[in-house]
Amino acid sequence: MKIFQTNSNPTFNVSTLLLRLALAIVIFPHGAQKMLGWFGGGGVGGTLQFFGMLGIPAILGILVILGEFLGSLGVLTGLLTRVAAFGIACAQLGAIFFIHAHNGFFMNWSGKQAGEGIEFFLLTVGISLALMIMGAGGWSLDALVSGLRKKK
Repeated sequence: MKIFQTNSNPTFNVSTLLLRLALAIVIFPHGAQKMLGWFGGGGVGGTLQFFGMLGIPAILGILVILGEFLGSLGVLTGLLTRVAAFGIACAQLGAIFFIHAHNGFFMNWSGKQAGEGIEFFLLTVGISLALMIMGAGGWSLDALVSGLRKKK
């Protein structure tokens, strides 16, 4: 199946693994906050309540939670990487347009602006788009499923 297709070049494999690890490490805590209430998060109920206060429908909130939580696990393991990266990209684009765009570009390092800007979210969207194009690489469950890594 083409959704699992990837490349077996060693340099490509290292590159995609690094992109996958970076994205998963950054997104997983946010997904775990929303899904499980870990890392000081509100869990599903608290997240949906917060999104509701912002005028975001519950169905979109659920998709964001699933996109960040399951998407980060998929990207980490390299399983359905293109689908997982798409879910993350959608969640992050939603964060840009619905929550952070009015705060400008920069993160709020100095505490002088009302909230966080969009730079972090643009990075995660960029990495997600790269993974959607490239796939997971040879060091992934996608490669195993597609038969790229055949036992000898």
